[in-house]
This record gives sequence, C-alpha cells and structure tokens, in this order.
Amino acid sequence: MRLFVAVDLSDEAREAIAVLQKLLAGPLSKSKEGLKLVEPSRMHLTLLFIGEARDERVPAIVESMNAPAGLPPFDVTFGGVGVFPPRGAPRVLWVGIAEGAASLERLQHDIVERVRAVGIAFDDRPFHPHLTLGRWRGDDRKRSSAERRSTPERLRREVATLDRSDRIASVRVTRATLYQSRLSSSGPAYTALAHATLTA
Repeated sequence: MRLFVAVDLSDEAREAIAVLQKLLAGPLSKSKEGLKLVEPSRMHLTLLFIGEARDERVPAIVESMNAPAGLPPFDVTFGGVGVFPPRGAPRVLWVGIAEGAASLERLQHDIVERVRAVGIAFDDRPFHPHLTLGRWRGDDRKRSSAERRSTPERLRREVATLDRSDRIASVRVTRATLYQSRLSSSGPAYTALAHATLTA
C-alpha cells in the first residue's frame, strides 16, 4: 500500500494557488519541455512520503497516526516560487513557505518519529517544505546537445523572472493526515486513513 502524510489545504488556498499556476503556466508552458500542472484538488503539503508498506504493517501506522500531536495549531503562508533539483534540468515547479516553516518542521519531526517507532522504513531525506505546482516532462533524447545545455538555465531564468515573493495564500494547520495513494491513468486518487490532530 502506497502511503504518505500531508497537511491539507483549504478551498480558499487552493483557489489562490490555482490563480498563481495560471500566472506562471502561460510563459513556462511555451517551452517544448511540457510543464504539467498539478490539479488544485489534488494538492497537499507533503510531510513524509512513506512509500510502499506491506498490508500487515498498515494498522500499526494508522494507530500511530491517530494519536494527537503535542503541538498547537499554527498558520502556514505560501510565497515565492522555485524549481527542483537545485542544479541541472528543472523537474519540479514549486511554491515555498513564507511563514510557518519552523512549525512545519516540528510537525514533520513528530510524524517521522511516529513512523520510525513502528519500524517502517522510509526515505529519510532532509525536509524542504514546499507545495508542488507542476512537473516538466521533457525528453532529453529529442534535444540536441546544445539544447540540453541551454534549456535548464533558460527555464531557471524564466522562473526567477516570474517569482512571486508576495504572500499567496495561508492555511491553518490543525492536523496531519495519513493518505493511501492509488495511481492510475487518470491521475492519483487519495484516501484518508488517519489524522494526527494538533492540540494546544
């Protein structure tokens, strides 16, 4: 079972971020690399990607995630855009966290410790809080060597030009949700399995 833990967005935040996507997508989508935007209804702020977990281990993860978090609710504000990875051809377009990153990191640490305590293996890479807006699906094999050298820097310059440093949207974080993800040709479908509620 494919699992991840995330913070949900409000409808108001999704609407504001959808507006941002449209502002960015016009110039960036003109490149033949093909920027594919994430549907606002499927957006979430990922805290931990667990990946594939054996079915018999899922009840322990659900039980762990249903326990309240010993952290107070807090606000997160989105602002600023960028790309991943930091070098080479950009693959992910994201909006960053302008306010609330420290609280997000504390919540993420709490989630990591819960999953680790029940003996579940996961990719424990450094946490960089962000919200994915879109992904590039370019095929390097179809470009000349000169294009492969120039395209990454051109895209980075375009993103830097389009960067929105103002406050885009805010979300009140009151819980973290454990999701099951099912992949299909029509896109991913998410099912909530548990909630870790933040308490004062």
